[in-house]
Amino acid sequence: MSIFSGEGNTDTILETLLTYSALEKSAPVQQDADSDDFSSDCEGNFLDDFTDIDSSSDTEEIINPGSDEESKLLYLTKMGYSEAEASVAMERCGPDSSIAELTDFICAAQMAKAADALFPVEDRKPFCNGSNYNKRRNLSYDLWKRKKQMKLEKKLLNEDDDALHLPNPMIGFGVPTEPDLITQRTLPEAAVGPPYFYYENVALAPKGVWSTISRFLYDVEPEFVDSKFFCAAARKRGYVHNLPIENRFPLLPFPPRTIHEAFPLTRKWWPSWDPRTKLNCIQTCTASARLTERIRKALEAYDGEPPLNVQKYVLDECRKWNLVWVGRNKVAPLEADEVEMLLGFPKNHTRGGGMSRTDRYKSLGNSFQVDTVAYHLSVLKDMFPGGINLLSLFSGIGGAEVALHRLGIPLKNVVSVEISEVNRNIVRGWWEQTSQRGTLIDIADVQELNGDRLEQLMSRFGGFDLVVGGSPCNNLAGSNRHHRDGLEGKESSLFFDYCRILDLVRCMQRNQ
Repeated sequence: MSIFSGEGNTDTILETLLTYSALEKSAPVQQDADSDDFSSDCEGNFLDDFTDIDSSSDTEEIINPGSDEESKLLYLTKMGYSEAEASVAMERCGPDSSIAELTDFICAAQMAKAADALFPVEDRKPFCNGSNYNKRRNLSYDLWKRKKQMKLEKKLLNEDDDALHLPNPMIGFGVPTEPDLITQRTLPEAAVGPPYFYYENVALAPKGVWSTISRFLYDVEPEFVDSKFFCAAARKRGYVHNLPIENRFPLLPFPPRTIHEAFPLTRKWWPSWDPRTKLNCIQTCTASARLTERIRKALEAYDGEPPLNVQKYVLDECRKWNLVWVGRNKVAPLEADEVEMLLGFPKNHTRGGGMSRTDRYKSLGNSFQVDTVAYHLSVLKDMFPGGINLLSLFSGIGGAEVALHRLGIPLKNVVSVEISEVNRNIVRGWWEQTSQRGTLIDIADVQELNGDRLEQLMSRFGGFDLVVGGSPCNNLAGSNRHHRDGLEGKESSLFFDYCRILDLVRCMQRNQ
């Protein structure tokens, strides 16, 4: 079993590290059988975004063994990863992926294995030496050849293979900081014209999911964008929409683009061996105090720079949990206020009003990244100078509403549909605090929006200009692309309610 999988994973890592050091120092090792405790009330949520680990090209590996597949495989096994882990990572990330990208993927997969296994169950040892390592090294090339042959045979047998290959860099039709822009596209005839729609979900979904999403949304091509091009944190998302793509503009001022820009006080304590410049995807929960204490103790065992195996352990945990350096040998998770800033929400947006700290992390982890969404929606400003009628499905904490407001687009009438009462209270509180002059109607259950209810609302407002939403990703996220429930899962099947409602709105408005 991987040392990162299952209960008590962090303790096992630390025990291995300390044992490894003790062999050199001939010192006894105290074992600790306690397991990490996550923030409360995040069961079923803490894995939701771990497939979204940043594979930023800004993160440079210390040693680059070259682009050759066999040498990368050997290098990863030398680092302590199993052949199966390394092979799956190389298959998923592509032949041109860097060592940093591959190790980030493996770290994400190891965390996700607590819920469902990606890799075959086998005996894996994290720090290989002596005959064990030599044996594994000798087997690496043959194993890789067998896996490549099996992959080729599977592809030949399954010509209907619709596995998704995400673009790299993930900039969609363009982002403000990159020179490559696409300013024209051809939409399928059924998708042309208002009312406009905008749908979002995790980019790294199981096989076939995005093909299905596209097919149900009038065969519109998804736009895949990583929010690391808009802020200091990665957030790989797919967006299906029929908005124009020319004349987009970003929100100003630009948000911080690197960790040190976002959190300048961390620079003083940041070790030279931590190469991160971007944070990974914001999660729905946070690391425990017990974990950060273990990291402190592991680092304090050394007067100078810790050995490579300790560095690897610390960096793996920092990447998984978005830990930042706040003192000598001290790392800490992001505070909720810091997460709000990274995601583009106003300060204290999720604070107070009966919302717990755990609720804040959960709601923020499931939200839009406002700057990214605002860039796509910016084309609406000239189209609707008098304001917009918005139907916001699965509103969460109001990411789309905040984006439109920050763009200076008046919100005439908003129907917000959100199951969580605490989230509805956040949107209502923001609406009142920003002195919105329009009408806000909140609805708890998306299934309440049948034809009769929609007809009443549309008669009252004169129709909707934009239908926006991101249905739950609970059954889509995670490292196992082949065995998750996908769009048939209990939560993620709500995507079909988005399609149902959008079809009704477009049909009704075109028949008026």
